[in-house]
Amino acid sequence: MIASSEQLAETVGVVRACQALAVPRSSLYRQRQIKAPPVVPAVVISSRALQPAEKAEVRQVLNSERFADQAPREVYASLLDEGQYLCSWRTMYRILDENQEVRERRNQLRHPNYTKPELLATQPNQLWSWDITKLLGPTKWTYYYLYNILDVFSRYSVGWLIAEREAASLAEELIAATCVRQGIQPGQLTIHADRGSSMSSKPVALLMADLGVTKTHSRPHVSNDNPFSEAQFKTLKYRPDYPERFGCQADARTWAGEFFRWYNYEHHHSAIGLLTPAEVHFGRAQAILDQRQQVLHAAYLKNPERFVKGPSSPAQVPTAVWINPPNMHSPSEKPSPSSPS
Repeated sequence: MIASSEQLAETVGVVRACQALAVPRSSLYRQRQIKAPPVVPAVVISSRALQPAEKAEVRQVLNSERFADQAPREVYASLLDEGQYLCSWRTMYRILDENQEVRERRNQLRHPNYTKPELLATQPNQLWSWDITKLLGPTKWTYYYLYNILDVFSRYSVGWLIAEREAASLAEELIAATCVRQGIQPGQLTIHADRGSSMSSKPVALLMADLGVTKTHSRPHVSNDNPFSEAQFKTLKYRPDYPERFGCQADARTWAGEFFRWYNYEHHHSAIGLLTPAEVHFGRAQAILDQRQQVLHAAYLKNPERFVKGPSSPAQVPTAVWINPPNMHSPSEKPSPSSPS
């Protein structure tokens, strides 16, 4: 039928032929496409084009030690000044493009792929995060350095100091004293930090090895790998009474002492069920949550109409806190969400 349509279409036209034979025009057009093989245009090589051997010579010159770090325009001009012409500089670009060498032809440093740290805490003194931040001193270009160690699970600041310099020896003293004060046993603790000079120093690494503490580091230039310390420093510097500058080191130490007392014992942290870090760190969380539950239940019994969704429950402490949680979890292993802020 379609073959007849083709013959009739040559006489009366496609529309009339398809109407007369009750054949859809789309079928006729599709049949034509099937019959007609695609036309592959012949590749015509210009007589002016460079031969393969000439292209290889140009590429060898461009990638030579002399010209590897120069643009084709520079190479072209240098060769002309020396009485040599290989091709136009535009042709040089085309030759490089054919070999995927347009962007960079020098030997480049290849940075290693750093593994993303995936760290889990399910109880206090299991995972600590530490960092150093600058506090402005009395005059321009003067600073005091605040060292702080934070328990990731409880958000309790387990150790801090303020010094006039950043030094591995000070970090070593702070970590050692904090581990003794918290009663850390070998194999119990992981300490996470970024890659600052004090954090990655050899004395600190040897100290952790002696204490049986595992150390981990953030990936280079990835601030999100140390979110808990960064969030605490933001809380510190956004306090209403945070001064623009500290008059002396003693002033900075006094202010920091008040801040950490407030942060550890008075600050109701949104990421740990609106409890204070000290309540979670020292195991008082469940008793306080039970008391809150009784208060909420009594409020419900008194005015049930105000609780549209039924009896309320207090916010809970997460059972697991991650630094970079894995992308995939089985339903039974999925941790409770926890924010560093």
